[in-house]
Amino acid sequence: MNTLWRGVSLRSRLLGVLLTAVVLSTAVATGATYYWARHEIDELLDYHLRQQALALRDKAFMLGTVVVPEPDPDQDFVIQAWDWRGQRVYLSHRGAVLPRSTAPGYSDIQAGKTAWRVYSLVLGTHLVQIAQPMRLRRELATEATLKILYPLLAVLPILALLVWWSVGRVLSPLGRLAQTIASREAATLAPINATDLPYEARLMVEALNDLIARLQQSLTRERAFMADAAHELRTPLTALQLQAQLLARAESVEEQAEAATALRAGVQRAAHLIERLLAYARADLADESAPREALDFSALVNECVQDFAERARAQGLELHAAIAPSLRVSGQVTALRSVVSNLLDNALRYTPPPGRIALDLVTEDGACVLQVTDTGPGIPPEERERVFDRFYRIPGTSAEGSGLGLAIVRRVMERHQGEVTVASGPGGQGASFRLRLPLAAEPAALGSARLWDA
Repeated sequence: MNTLWRGVSLRSRLLGVLLTAVVLSTAVATGATYYWARHEIDELLDYHLRQQALALRDKAFMLGTVVVPEPDPDQDFVIQAWDWRGQRVYLSHRGAVLPRSTAPGYSDIQAGKTAWRVYSLVLGTHLVQIAQPMRLRRELATEATLKILYPLLAVLPILALLVWWSVGRVLSPLGRLAQTIASREAATLAPINATDLPYEARLMVEALNDLIARLQQSLTRERAFMADAAHELRTPLTALQLQAQLLARAESVEEQAEAATALRAGVQRAAHLIERLLAYARADLADESAPREALDFSALVNECVQDFAERARAQGLELHAAIAPSLRVSGQVTALRSVVSNLLDNALRYTPPPGRIALDLVTEDGACVLQVTDTGPGIPPEERERVFDRFYRIPGTSAEGSGLGLAIVRRVMERHQGEVTVASGPGGQGASFRLRLPLAAEPAALGSARLWDA
């Protein structure tokens, strides 16, 4: 049975089984109905034969050829005859006296509490009236209907049992699948076996297996992130512990001041690393189905440039920005703000003074393009892909950093269906990071780019 239904959908299974049950039940009911109908027709025709024979006796009496005995109780017809003067000359049943019909043909007559169906015809100088009680017709119809319904009523329980068994049989794979899922351990992330399942259940299991695979990838990334985070935190925390011990052991005021300064710097580095870790965790573990909004990316970029302007002046760097107005993208404000902030922070951190940082926001082929270029040491071609890995820093880099800024940028861009690339700056000097995001709508207003110099 399982081999026969292998690969067949639940819909096809149910249709096949139920149609088979209905056809078989209908065939049985039809056969039984035919038998009872034939029996009823035989009885009805026998009844008409008898009534016609009795009626012939009455006709013979009216012709004066026979002597009629007392009325036969089995005769359901009532026959009356009137002569040309309106005198009743014959009545087959003395207890059933009916009024004379006014015209030949069919008519309905009410005699007391009994309704009669009457047919009248003229025979020479006589009017003959044949009547039959309506009650008799209703009784015959009711009896015939019940006898026809008996086979159908008898088949209904059998059909119900067949449907109940068929549905249970067809849906049994779903029950086994539910038991399989319920018996799995919570930590088990192996895919569920979809062999021999019907089409609909196989689609559900394949979708569930895909969810399990994505969950496994997410857990793998989370475990790797926790391991890397623990490794990265071990060094600054150890340094903080040593600096705290040096501060406790310092004897002179100068030694205490120097140890306190080193401890504060260590705390700042640890706080910066923890902040970056939390930011990466938010970007990496954020719900992709979280609601997004159509936001003014131009205004967001302009706010970020203003936030970093004072820091650029303090470091002796030039910060120039050319921002096209009213460019709208669909996304999460916090995540996209972290992208722009990380790119500007990265450029300021690795560009020595006197240096220059340029930010350009334009539209290109229906997309929003943000480019941040600096005059720093640049990134070798062989390192340009690895700089987006978390906790990775180019060997020999002297500037302080956590190695998470660019990893956050790539992760956020992946979740926003965007892309980020890095190349050399103009003339082969420095680095140029290029972001590309799909536009949410056409620019609300076209005008000159907003220029920003710090």
